[in-house]
Amino acid sequence: MLEQATGRTRLDLLTEPDLIVGRPTRALLIDWTRGRAAGEPLQHLLGVAPFWGLDLEAGPDALVPRPETERLVQLVLDGLGGRPAPTVLDLGTGSGAIAIAIQRERPDASVWASEVDPRAAALAGRNLARFAPAVRLVRSDLFHDAALRELLPRLDAWVANLPYLPDADADALPPEVRRDPPGALFGGRDGLALLRRAWSEAEATLAGGADAWFELDPRTVETAAAWIRAREGALGRPVEVHDDLTGRPRFLRVGARGSGRS
Repeated sequence: MLEQATGRTRLDLLTEPDLIVGRPTRALLIDWTRGRAAGEPLQHLLGVAPFWGLDLEAGPDALVPRPETERLVQLVLDGLGGRPAPTVLDLGTGSGAIAIAIQRERPDASVWASEVDPRAAALAGRNLARFAPAVRLVRSDLFHDAALRELLPRLDAWVANLPYLPDADADALPPEVRRDPPGALFGGRDGLALLRRAWSEAEATLAGGADAWFELDPRTVETAAAWIRAREGALGRPVEVHDDLTGRPRFLRVGARGSGRS
């Protein structure tokens, strides 16, 4: 908070202990400190969230990007290795974080992002305009928009960090998490309602060579994997669960047809 309020680095603050903080800055710091004490996320107070080496605009209109999602980005990028000029969709982009990271790492890619919530879409639009203007943003409830349905047969990768918490978690969340929009957190009774709906809408026309990646709750990722394996449309596609950096199962990959064992 000191760094953001004063515009000085941590090193400056450590090496210049007599740095004078004026009244406006002091008042801002007091306001931010009270906000933190009340459980307001630091990213909401500062208006920025670090992701993939960037300071994205953040606030209460979209889910604050989490560090574990950077691992999802890396998995997607690894899967795109060797594919020239891939086409990628970030379904339910929120702040735009995933789409931005992929576009910046793969400037040759055609990256699309979609979002159903108008306030989140506006926030994503601002982040995209600043950090990855080549990304095409579409307002859509999953694959309802015709442009996204037409995109499915041409995709090389589809990535989604959709709301995945069970509804029953609402009363047990930390105060900071409760400040995120509920529509970005909860995915029905078991947290998998949106994943089931998205896969059901996409499976028939998703390109055979495409990988689909999902970030999920470690408590339900195996349930999601079993559900997709049981779908007729998943025949020939490997279904894998990958750990996050803490060793918890969190990421689900539904691979290209014939690319490995399920």
